[in-house]
Amino acid sequence: MTLEQLRIFVCVAERLNMTRAAEVLHITQSGVSASISALENAYGTTLFDRVGRRIELSVAGQAFLVEAEKVLNQVRDAQRTLSDLSNLRRGTVSICASQTIGNYWLPPIIAEFNAGFPHLSIDLHISNTAGVARMVQDGDAELGFVEGAYGDSGLTGFDIDGDRLGIFVRPDHPWAHRAPSLDALARGSWVLRESGSGTRSEFVGALKRLGVDMSQLKVRLELPTNEAVRAAVLAGVGAGALSELVVQDAEASGALVRVAIDLPRRAFSMLRHHDRKLSRAAEMFLKGLPQPRFAEFGALRLVAAG
Repeated sequence: MTLEQLRIFVCVAERLNMTRAAEVLHITQSGVSASISALENAYGTTLFDRVGRRIELSVAGQAFLVEAEKVLNQVRDAQRTLSDLSNLRRGTVSICASQTIGNYWLPPIIAEFNAGFPHLSIDLHISNTAGVARMVQDGDAELGFVEGAYGDSGLTGFDIDGDRLGIFVRPDHPWAHRAPSLDALARGSWVLRESGSGTRSEFVGALKRLGVDMSQLKVRLELPTNEAVRAAVLAGVGAGALSELVVQDAEASGALVRVAIDLPRRAFSMLRHHDRKLSRAAEMFLKGLPQPRFAEFGALRLVAAG
């Protein structure tokens, strides 16, 4: 049974005349008759009763007409959905992002996207770098955004402009007024993200490049979120290494002070599955990213969890 046979059957059933059905369908009357006969012969069921020179739906034909119309309606709905998706009249972009990106960097970008494409929606999940990569790998997210990179030959993407890490303290902390020495950095009291986070990894790497003896690093408190680290630093537990996105309000109000130690900017990475074609909605979302560097990378190296 084919969709064409269903269309021919429904057209004949609506008109109870094969000649008129053939005219509507732009095929020959013999083609219409052959299609109906093929259906009847395939299932051993009479769909039309021949009453003199007229045809009428048989009992089986009446029951089959209901189901055939349902199928054709579903096909039309499916075609309409594909048309809407291709023309961006509907659709959802599924995104997974690491903490700093998902909580601070992406929201204004999503708001601008929604303003430009109000019929499209964003499904945003927050995880760490490994979790983001896993969702993209499994097809649960079309796009992934991470602060670190993840080694998997099935993932590809590009770097985008990210943020800058900084060392922040309360105004009454000694480092708020004078930059610490390398030895003081190592022996200071620190509040940091957990080992394996993107922020922690980038910070440790920056200190190593400065020449800090990491074996002497005194971590007083490890916390699982940027917000928890920020709160602990505000409470005076110690110095914290955080993205400037996380503390911009506290820095602007003077509640936190940036220590005069210059840490480099870090790029964020966008991930996608190499073998899966992006939806039109996802393609449009990527076009709206601020100043992306579209040099693609292949297998990614695992740096850290975001």
